[in-house]
Amino acid sequence: MKSFVVGGLLAVTLSAATPAFAQDSASASSWTGPYAGMRLGFSWQPKDRNETLIFDTNRDGTFNDTVRTTTGANAFSPGFCGGVGHTSLPANGCQGDAGGTEIAGVLGFDYQIGSNIVVGALVDYGRSGVTDGVSGFSTTPANYTFSRTLRGQGSLRARAGYAVAIFDAEPTTLAYATGGLAYGRVRNRFGTTNGANAFIDPKGDDARLNQARDNVWGYTYGGGVEQRIGKFSIGVLYLYTSLKDNDYVVDVQRGAAPVTNPFLLTNATGTFMKRSYSDFNRHSVSVTTSYRF
Repeated sequence: MKSFVVGGLLAVTLSAATPAFAQDSASASSWTGPYAGMRLGFSWQPKDRNETLIFDTNRDGTFNDTVRTTTGANAFSPGFCGGVGHTSLPANGCQGDAGGTEIAGVLGFDYQIGSNIVVGALVDYGRSGVTDGVSGFSTTPANYTFSRTLRGQGSLRARAGYAVAIFDAEPTTLAYATGGLAYGRVRNRFGTTNGANAFIDPKGDDARLNQARDNVWGYTYGGGVEQRIGKFSIGVLYLYTSLKDNDYVVDVQRGAAPVTNPFLLTNATGTFMKRSYSDFNRHSVSVTTSYRF
């Protein structure tokens, strides 16, 4: 469905743009030069149903511990889900992760080598609405949810491709691969139905009220097809992006809970808790358009 929508947008753009720009076809003989444009599309996440919460009960910096009750049972034996829990009970399910519209401005420069080889570099920055959640369920019962939303996203990428003549006598159709450094502005949030313990975020605030915003980095790669129409070009682009987001930790402290609370049994100060997957990954498909100077 996503590919159908993007393909339809591209077809409409092509049919509308061709008559207006056909007179400028003489400038389409070379890809060399700077350009500015934008891309608009849809991004979504790969499946992450195996994600869990992980714990550091002895506060030694290693998240490989099990939160246990006074009887030695696993306090999180009800399990986990890749999403936001509807209630305190896993049987009531979770709301899955959401994709979103992605839009970005683009600045770049290409250089044509010979008749067909095109290499270049570009930078883009824009907005995305992808969200990623994971919930754990304790025997209390209670749920504990970590969610993050990608608010800003950008990249610095190289690209290389091969231009061919399909719609006219010049090599105005470019198929290319691209990849490079990715940046993201991520908003992390925490929520729980546990009203006994205190939950502190890394800034020292109540983690149930505060929203941490982090700058994260990673990589991106993909490929696309671009069509020159005079000084303008339009195309379709696919990107896979992976961002490393590993800094959001919730400190579970005593609060109003008794000393027999599972989060306090190993260390009376409390337990550190975070999500098991540090990578914030997404796929995106976009329609691109640019003006070449």
